[in-house]
Amino acid sequence: MERLLEKSFRIINETPDTFIRSFMDKIFWSERLIGIKGAKGVGKTTLILQYIKTKLQHEKVIYFTLDDPYFFGNKMIDTVENFIKAGFNYFFLDEVHKYSQWSEEIKNLHDTYRNIKIVFTGSSVLHLLEGTVDLSRRAMIYDLPGLSFREYIGFVTGNSFPAFSLEDILKNHIQIAQEITKEIRPFEFFSNYLTQGYYPFFMEAPNTFLFRLEAAINQTLESDLPMTKKITPDIVIKLKKILSVIAQSAPFKPNIQKISERVEITRNSLVVYIRYLEDAGIIKQLFTDVSGIGSLQKPQKIYLDNSNLIYCLSTLNSQIGTVRETFVINQLSKTNVVTYPKTGDFLVNDKYLFEVGGKNKSKQQISGIENSFILADNIEIGFGEKIPVWLIGFLY
Repeated sequence: MERLLEKSFRIINETPDTFIRSFMDKIFWSERLIGIKGAKGVGKTTLILQYIKTKLQHEKVIYFTLDDPYFFGNKMIDTVENFIKAGFNYFFLDEVHKYSQWSEEIKNLHDTYRNIKIVFTGSSVLHLLEGTVDLSRRAMIYDLPGLSFREYIGFVTGNSFPAFSLEDILKNHIQIAQEITKEIRPFEFFSNYLTQGYYPFFMEAPNTFLFRLEAAINQTLESDLPMTKKITPDIVIKLKKILSVIAQSAPFKPNIQKISERVEITRNSLVVYIRYLEDAGIIKQLFTDVSGIGSLQKPQKIYLDNSNLIYCLSTLNSQIGTVRETFVINQLSKTNVVTYPKTGDFLVNDKYLFEVGGKNKSKQQISGIENSFILADNIEIGFGEKIPVWLIGFLY
């Protein structure tokens, strides 16, 4: 226990706090049980360590990760109870999915000790809601995305800009863009963001970013998913084959039958495995309506989750149209519901229609449709129903 405490103090003290994400303010930290999920590399650990360092300086708090070798031979619940006896009341448990009895033991701690607070993290919704005990009714669950373009600018420049709702941007995009461009030139940063700005660890070693991202993907496929879904090594190989097909074709309308034959699995298994890849934060499915989400319905289109993954996994990164669309669906879907329309590229909240393109993109394809807009690249400030695509990065 002394080693855990010493390690906790050191990690907390060494955590940088020069840039803190606004997501921290969205969490109701007063809750007794909080779960934070997200794809590997989006900054869950840093977020909770920064909260401890900046908000809990005078509390008896401990942080530990459940893949620490200490827990190979010691039960987490026994460890926490020993710290409770020593007067600790805040517990931050990282990487809970790597400890087999995490959900049951957290439930028992929550139900037994009314005066403690537990914050735990896991790599996806699969990890947090599909343990041996369902904690979803006890815990407040939050989904931490990667950096928005707005957050990336704050990270690298120190400039602080507010987030805007989609409605604000649609109604006032000219004024908003004018205010932002008084402070920064968006295209000085946009290309780098698309390449390596979604995952906060880009600041640690920019030259090795893509190698680290590839390693994070492999760890998700080879370790995290097998541990949580009890899948075998042969299924991991099939997941990699499916991802390879998607990476070289996305965005595309999948032929489920052909892909399943190519990977040598059933159609239903393919749909399930594609869902695994989406839950892991690697791909994004686009359905015709909300009812398809979470079912065995075939997606109309499949994208990689964010543009950084294109540069990491695909040989098609020179196709700027693919990069633009991937950026747009990634940023829109964090705060809105995005579905596949009959015309145009994206239907948002069943109301707003978007077509994505370059600065000369016209409304020909969506002409005459109410609440339709062009998201145009290579323009700093829009006009009328043409909005600069970079501004969609200010939604969160």
